[in-house]
Amino acid sequence: MILTTGNGLSVDTEKDLTAAERHILQKLFFWEDLALSVEQFREKVKSALQKGWNHSGPVVERPVLKSLIEDLERKVLRRLEQRDQTKEWIDEKSGLRPNEGG
Repeated sequence: MILTTGNGLSVDTEKDLTAAERHILQKLFFWEDLALSVEQFREKVKSALQKGWNHSGPVVERPVLKSLIEDLERKVLRRLEQRDQTKEWIDEKSGLRPNEGG
């Protein structure tokens, strides 16, 4: 699979990543959509790098993996910002003020 980051870096996961790095990236794709905060996503990154593949041990964050992880983190941040903006819009439309029922 070829991935392209927001800053234009193209990565062929089959050639440019090790099996362990691909495994970690798969886990992080999952957390990209589920993390409730950037901090939680960062904790998941740290944990995945420490555990490695099948608990094989730590995986070094090489520059190519680091670029992909940073791109995923930016996506998490954008998703959370959009969620917050949507919540503010809904609160505004419903007549709620901050800290009132939301």
